[in-house]
Amino acid sequence: MDFKKFLFELSQTPIRVIAPKVDFSAYVQIDLSKGNTALENFDANCTQSWMTYINQYLQNRNKSIAFGGYLETRSIYTRSTHFETKNALESRNIHLGIDLWCASETPVLAAFDGVVHSFQNNTNYGDYGPTIVLKHCIKGVAFYTLYGHLSKSSIKTLHKNTQISKEQVIGYLGNASVNGDYAPHLHFQIIKDMANDEGDYPGVSSQNDLDFYTANCPDPNLVLKLY
Repeated sequence: MDFKKFLFELSQTPIRVIAPKVDFSAYVQIDLSKGNTALENFDANCTQSWMTYINQYLQNRNKSIAFGGYLETRSIYTRSTHFETKNALESRNIHLGIDLWCASETPVLAAFDGVVHSFQNNTNYGDYGPTIVLKHCIKGVAFYTLYGHLSKSSIKTLHKNTQISKEQVIGYLGNASVNGDYAPHLHFQIIKDMANDEGDYPGVSSQNDLDFYTANCPDPNLVLKLY
């Protein structure tokens, strides 16, 4: 089975995973790769700088949500030993999901009908913070969606195997104090096989592991259809 084709054909229209009342016309693509010259003199270690940059980016374009990031190579991960190693090919700096940047406490929605697979507060510096993983089985095909950088309240009363409906509010965006020290955003990722992982799955790959992760984590835009 062609998993990418399967995902693309799940919906002819964009699937919403955040901000139920925000029209898609208020979305704008953003480039946070190390190739973005606007970030050359930018302090990647300063969370407030990221927040200011993203807020101004949105304000200047009169938009509400900035999105992007699949397979972007980013410099921000060099600030954390959770991602960085002395071997450049083993350092994890290639992003495997799509980020949607907007205000903290913005509602997060399930992409599809499913069940709660697992959840966890991933507290490493630069990690997801509170995270929810849903399991879906559609037309006999099982796969998973991951929602990272949530608020603590999002996972406080969750239970495994709880039934979830498409576009049901499953949580809210966390702020920098709980979300791994980032400007508020949702990390949305599709995962073909979770293996034995629970409440966590790599959202950033090294160059060495990229072939494996691109096969197991296809472009979320296949379902989001934002570009």
